[in-house]
Amino acid sequence: MKDYHINIFYREEDEGYIADIPDLKYCSAFGDTIEEAVHEVLKAKAAWLETAKAEGKTIPTPKYRPAIYQIAS
Repeated sequence: MKDYHINIFYREEDEGYIADIPDLKYCSAFGDTIEEAVHEVLKAKAAWLETAKAEGKTIPTPKYRPAIYQIAS
């Protein structure tokens, strides 16, 4: 199984980094550094998946691929 893609970007207004997982709706986290943002979003991912399982919700398969990695047909 492949893992979920993580987007990371710097947000001037917050003076820090945001990491989000596009395949998991509303799964994101903040950090003062890139490493901290990734660490926090991995914790958020674990909580998201645990909650979805506990509530019997469908867990999406990893599908998101940034445009720069998509293969043209």
